[in-house]
Amino acid sequence: MAELNSALQVGDFTIKNRLVLAPLTRARSGAQRIPNDLMVEYYQQRANAGLILTEATVISPKAAGYANTPGLWSQEQAQAWHKIVDAVHAQGSKIVVQLWHVGRISHPDLLDGDTPVAPSAIQPAGEVSLLRPKRPFVTPRALSHEEIQEIVAQYKHSAELAKAAGFDGVELHAANGYLIDQFLQSTTNQRDDEYGGPIENRARLLLQVVDAFIGVWGAGRVGVHLAPRGDSHDMGDENPLATFGYVVEQLDQRNIGFIFTREYEAEDSLMPKLRPKFKGVWIANESLTAESAKRILATGQADAVSFGKQYIANPDLLDRLQHDLPLNPLQPQTLYGAGAEGYTDYPVFEKLEV
Repeated sequence: MAELNSALQVGDFTIKNRLVLAPLTRARSGAQRIPNDLMVEYYQQRANAGLILTEATVISPKAAGYANTPGLWSQEQAQAWHKIVDAVHAQGSKIVVQLWHVGRISHPDLLDGDTPVAPSAIQPAGEVSLLRPKRPFVTPRALSHEEIQEIVAQYKHSAELAKAAGFDGVELHAANGYLIDQFLQSTTNQRDDEYGGPIENRARLLLQVVDAFIGVWGAGRVGVHLAPRGDSHDMGDENPLATFGYVVEQLDQRNIGFIFTREYEAEDSLMPKLRPKFKGVWIANESLTAESAKRILATGQADAVSFGKQYIANPDLLDRLQHDLPLNPLQPQTLYGAGAEGYTDYPVFEKLEV
C-alpha cells in the first residue's frame, strides 16, 4: 500500500514522495517568454512536491496561444530555466518541463498576424482566452507534411535545450485540445494522408514526437499528458476508448517513464480501462482531495497524485494533505498577471498561526 510521503521510482529517476505539482499556466514570463526570478521563487516554494511538472512551455514563437507564457527554443530561455531547475533540485525535488504547441487554440494577434495551424482547417468554438477585447477563434490553416516534420524537429530542439537546462526529463502536452490532441481526436483531424483517418495515423505525430524525445533523453525520462474525455476546446473523438487505448499501448511498448491523466474521479473516466495497459508510473489528476488522493494511492489506482489549483493557493500542500490542515482559498482573479500577488504571496500554515 503506497503512501503519499513514500518514495517512487519514475522511469530513470526517483522522487522523494508521490505528490506532483500539475502543469499550471500562470503567465508570468513577460513578452519575451523568458523565465524570471519571480518564477524561481514560485517553483522553489512548491518543491515539497516529489515531482514538479512545469507550466506548459511553448516550443517556438508560433506555438503560442496565450500572452506571457514561457518558451524553450533559445539558449537564453534555457539558461533562465536552469535557475529554476537548480532551485528545485536544492530542495531535493525533481522537475520535468512540459513542452507545448497550442495549434488552433491561438489567434493572429498572438502570432504576429499569422494564422494558427492545425491538422485540418476546422474552426474551434469559443473565444480566445485572456485576449481583451474578446474575440472568437479563427479558422486555422491545415499543416503541410513538411511543416509537420518541422514541428517534430522543434519539439526535439526544445528537448535538447531542456537537457542543457538541467531538467530531469520532458513531458509532451498531448491533452486539452492543443495541437497533438487535435491530431489525435477524430473531430479535429479530417486529413486523408498518413496523419489522418485510422487511429494509427492520427496518433503518428504524438508518437513521432515521443520517439524524438526518447532519442534525446532515453525512454525513462519521458512522460505524456493525456485527457481522454475531450472536454476542452471543442474536442471529441468517435471512439475515445479505442483511440486512447491504442496510444497507451504504444507508449507502454516504448517504456516511457510516466503518463499523466486528468479526469480521474469523473464518472465517465476511462482511467480504469486504460491504466492496466501501461506498466510505467501513472499520475492521477483533477478534483482530487486529501481523502481521494490517499485512497487512490492505497488501492493502487495510480502511483502518484497531482494537484493544481490547491497547489497554487497552498505552497506547503504536502504538509497540509498529510496532517489534514485547512487549505487557503484560491484567488481566481490573480491566476494570470505580472506580479507576486496571487503567485508567491500565499502563506504557509505556520505563518498563519503566528
